[in-house]
Amino acid sequence: MAAREPKVLTFDVVGTLIDFEAGLLGYLRGACGAAATELGDGAILDAYRQARGAKEAWRFPDDLERVYGEIAPQLGLPIDARIAKGFAQSVKDWPAFPDSVAALRRLAARYKLVAMTNAARWALDLMIPTLGDPFHDTVTADEALCEKPDPQYFAFTRGRLSRDGFRQQDILHVAQSQYHDIGVAKGLGYTVCWIERRQGVPGSGGTITAAQQTAPHYHFATLADLANHAEAGGLVMQTP
Repeated sequence: MAAREPKVLTFDVVGTLIDFEAGLLGYLRGACGAAATELGDGAILDAYRQARGAKEAWRFPDDLERVYGEIAPQLGLPIDARIAKGFAQSVKDWPAFPDSVAALRRLAARYKLVAMTNAARWALDLMIPTLGDPFHDTVTADEALCEKPDPQYFAFTRGRLSRDGFRQQDILHVAQSQYHDIGVAKGLGYTVCWIERRQGVPGSGGTITAAQQTAPHYHFATLADLANHAEAGGLVMQTP
């Protein structure tokens, strides 16, 4: 086994680079007024997570229209089709994490960056400017015809990267979701970096909880920490 730097960093987007929890909480409190502002973050995120994990879930973020219809009566929010539709469209206003843009810029100076998101193409196109347009390539559920944690999503992306001469051993996968990314990617043989955005915060927030936690190769609380580690020469992978 030889130590080498990765050539490509593949990124989950929603939850890793884009703060979807802040985005959806901000939308609901703005659209629903006191009915939402009186609720704690945990109550909203718990209801959201359960609704998103339902077997009838649609593709993201179009599914947020259905999700709102499910969580509104549970949380005492207005039953309003316009608010439900706006919930899905609110992705355009979701913020990047404070460190995302600068860290992506620093990492792009060293590696090819590729987005791998379960979001639909229309939604990713709205998020890319928020992130400073850092990507060499982007993959959405529209192109892959499946969603993570389906291994076929990773196979699709790997095949796409092979056009540019990259192999699996050239790739480091970066994500915050143990459920959608870290467990499946490591199981498929990828080197993985867990960005634990909720480090020190109890609960799973809006992300579906993994049945078991996978130990990553790299583990940071922020993307800036990953960029610092890379610039210090510490980002290496063991490859044949």
